[in-house]
Amino acid sequence: MVEWHSNTELAVDGTVFLKFMHALSGLYFWEFVTSLEFEWSFITGKRRFHYPALFYFLNRYCLLFTMIGILIALDTTVEVNCQALYTFNQIMGQASSGLASINLSIRTMALWSHDKRIVIPIVIVILGHWSLILQGVLLTAIWVPGQGCVVAGTKNTILAATFIYSMCFDLGILLLSLWKCVVGVKGGRSQLMTLLFKDGLMYFFIAFLSNLLAVVFIMLNLNAIMSVIFNVPAAIFSTIVACRAVRRLTNFSQRGAEVFSSSTGHSFRAAPTGTRGTVPVSPMKGPSGVHVQMQTFTVADEDHLSDYNSEDVSQKTRLPDPEAGDAEISAEFKRPPY
Repeated sequence: MVEWHSNTELAVDGTVFLKFMHALSGLYFWEFVTSLEFEWSFITGKRRFHYPALFYFLNRYCLLFTMIGILIALDTTVEVNCQALYTFNQIMGQASSGLASINLSIRTMALWSHDKRIVIPIVIVILGHWSLILQGVLLTAIWVPGQGCVVAGTKNTILAATFIYSMCFDLGILLLSLWKCVVGVKGGRSQLMTLLFKDGLMYFFIAFLSNLLAVVFIMLNLNAIMSVIFNVPAAIFSTIVACRAVRRLTNFSQRGAEVFSSSTGHSFRAAPTGTRGTVPVSPMKGPSGVHVQMQTFTVADEDHLSDYNSEDVSQKTRLPDPEAGDAEISAEFKRPPY
């Protein structure tokens, strides 16, 4: 039987915590540096800044400052205010997890064409999430000569509630996306819908498992160190997959939009987004003439993230002469708020 509160075990757990945090820091710094091209595209003007990108950048940099703060707390040889440093790390780290959920929520709200019946409940849930994140000091840290900053205690109930809330929130967002991408789409699912669904599913499983692991160790309450050892991995993995999903969607938008004909089930590639294009669609002839039915999915231009909705598209439909035997659709894609 392991004596989790013995000095020997605490020393071993502290060493494991130290090495684990350095490994995780290296992982996140590598991810951060290899994706700086995205930031550079905004600096150079290749992409124009819109408000949803603010949550993306806050997500990345909150976690970056958290990892720097953790390394300072673990490696400093000069006495510092450990309580203030760990409070900063705790709030910024949990904020990065909350921002990761917000990044996924924005995608879902846009997928539902910003329907108030979807947006208002999601905003309320986000506010509830942040009411837990901003609870205040949940960790107690002290300076121990010869060891540095040491976690002396945690408020496990609030920490566990925050992670469980995140898991339920992410599940709700996934179900809404699943309904819109799979159940709510008739006549075939576009590549955009498939991308959103796969990224959302990947985000949920990675974030859910990492949060679940953190909750298990918080509830076990083995000792102060083991209670928080998996909090950082939960924030890192959630942030990485959320930010990658945003970048993948932006890169997808550079390849143009897809237009689907709901009557025939065939898909056609539209002109590059941000421009006007014509797409030939086989007409359905009937007693009253030629009828054209189509369903469209839009993607923002290469300077924006996608609006992912099928309703904010202004269509100009010109029915041909009945004897011409064909139809031509001109679709003008509106600029989304992303």
